[in-house]
Amino acid sequence: MAAPLRQFAGARRRLIEELQGKGIADLAVLKAFDDVPRHLFVPSGVQHRAYEDAPLPIGHAQTISQPWVHAKYLELLALTGRERVLEIGTGSGFQTALLTRLASQVFSIERIPALAEEARAALGACGIAHVVQRVGDGTLGWPEHGPYDAILVGAASPDVPQPLVDQLAVGGQLLVPVGGRDEQVLLRVRRTETGMTRTRLDAMRFVPLIGAHGFSS
Repeated sequence: MAAPLRQFAGARRRLIEELQGKGIADLAVLKAFDDVPRHLFVPSGVQHRAYEDAPLPIGHAQTISQPWVHAKYLELLALTGRERVLEIGTGSGFQTALLTRLASQVFSIERIPALAEEARAALGACGIAHVVQRVGDGTLGWPEHGPYDAILVGAASPDVPQPLVDQLAVGGQLLVPVGGRDEQVLLRVRRTETGMTRTRLDAMRFVPLIGAHGFSS
């Protein structure tokens, strides 16, 4: 990955400083941003903007989230490197790549076949081959590989998808933006020995989560 990392090195460093200025303090998360070349996960036409703290179009009516959102998600999870993680919405594959720097096992689901293939190619260009991917309805989760220590949902849901809650390990946590199609609040759901807790976090804005337990297409 040395050659891809040398490209846009100055821009990547400025992005990391910007994330720190916006309150991201987890050194492991910041190092992951330094390790993963974001420009490989966006279309060539917007590569010059890859290190702006802004969402960018990636085709198929989807976007790559702004870096601060990815960083905030990962900082909230406080991963130790030992976790089994399920990502709902592979998207560009950038967050997937970040997760491989922070967790032990990463499973990722994408509903759009072409986008899943593009993400697989980008991950391969970074030398990342140990992510387990599938195309399917992310609102159903992936019970065959559960339970999970962390589940990240990268799209907005009208409510917390129950199948994802069911696939959390005891002590595990789920991050999901919940609300309407235009405005949501990030929820953290934790499984405890005795049940579930829900915590409202930041206001967010994501594309809708399409599926049996999300929005209809």
